[in-house]
Amino acid sequence: MSDVYDTQPRLLKEPRGGVPDVIATLDQYHQACESLANASGSLAADAERASGFRYGHEDWLIQFKREGAGIILLDPIALTQAGADWAAFNQAVGQSTWILHDSLMDLPGFADIGLKPQGLFDTEIAARLLGMHRFGLAAVTERYLGITLAKEHSAADWSYRPLPRDWRNYAALDVEVLIELETLMRRDLKASGKEEWANEEFDYALRKGMEPKKPHPVPWMRISRITELSRDRQALAIAKSLWEERDRLARHYDIAPSLLLADSSIIEAAQKKPHNAAQFRMIRSLNERVRIHTGTEQDKMFERYAPIQRAVKPKTWKTAIDRALALKPGQWPQMPVPDQDESGLINAPRSMRLWKQRHPDRYERLQRVRKVINQIAVDTRTPAEIVIKPQIVRNLCWAEDAANLDVEAFLREQGARDWQVRLIAPSVSGAIM
Repeated sequence: MSDVYDTQPRLLKEPRGGVPDVIATLDQYHQACESLANASGSLAADAERASGFRYGHEDWLIQFKREGAGIILLDPIALTQAGADWAAFNQAVGQSTWILHDSLMDLPGFADIGLKPQGLFDTEIAARLLGMHRFGLAAVTERYLGITLAKEHSAADWSYRPLPRDWRNYAALDVEVLIELETLMRRDLKASGKEEWANEEFDYALRKGMEPKKPHPVPWMRISRITELSRDRQALAIAKSLWEERDRLARHYDIAPSLLLADSSIIEAAQKKPHNAAQFRMIRSLNERVRIHTGTEQDKMFERYAPIQRAVKPKTWKTAIDRALALKPGQWPQMPVPDQDESGLINAPRSMRLWKQRHPDRYERLQRVRKVINQIAVDTRTPAEIVIKPQIVRNLCWAEDAANLDVEAFLREQGARDWQVRLIAPSVSGAIM
């Protein structure tokens, strides 16, 4: 990888063109579209959400930069409410490549309002393919440009209005150098023979990111540490009841569920099963509003939601627990047995102890295949988890009659890209015999 900076990176404090204001009116929006239409080249893009503060995951700010148009900050909430036609934006940028870092974070939000990128360059995917050990945007800009980006507002409440100047500055910096990064990283991808790989990965990420998001089959199972309750179905019933009540209230008040009741409090209540008021009062986290102390300006942001938190009384949680305790054993939920990915495919277990102790033949097969893949990773200077997703490897080696599988077909069915199949299928076919 060329043009790598070894000296101390310099801090980029502000965009070269200054800190732009947020566009929130239709007149300003139409002017921005005209400016982008008259610009050229790739479109740097990023988005900010209010995760951890608001219930939803919608974008509250979208940042763009294109040569000839400078940096543009859009308020998608205000513009959508004003009746903005997002097709006009798509027409303005046409077939340009959108440059994003970790595109799967931002593409769903773009799709939700009607933005439709026609091409993608993901600087994080490129960094991973190039074998970088650190692939956050700050690390990539340090490596390629000798620049470090301030991240002090990365966890801010982006639904706050008006946005302070330093927040707008932070947001603008996220797209300031993406165009330069695309140029340099494309060159290195081509020099390393990975340009075609990258294009396949970009196409895959774009398709995946723009697909309608599939709802979780069992939403309450997303509670952190829920597996601790797997052998106690009544505890699962309490956790489910608390999660459903929390979700209902969070949606109603448009507040992050974790600001009403922490997952850890749900687990504690489920384990202790308070049957009366005295037992309930002993669980302090159910009787106090959630307070988050970071020692930063974020504390003030969280305090903005204190009135909503105070509106939800402890008796709300007690009522939810009582509902669960009143259920009969036949009404208690249970943990889903098969481990499925988001496409519905049943995954092989991750526990190597289980493989080794109960399925030694499969375990030996897995070790052989991993050895082959690790060697390919070394030879191509590509991380093994990028060469092929580890879960796909486990699924392959777990399959019945794996030795007679059509490896190429199996890999494609599991979502492997063409370049991955071409790269590993011949060697892996030999290793699973």
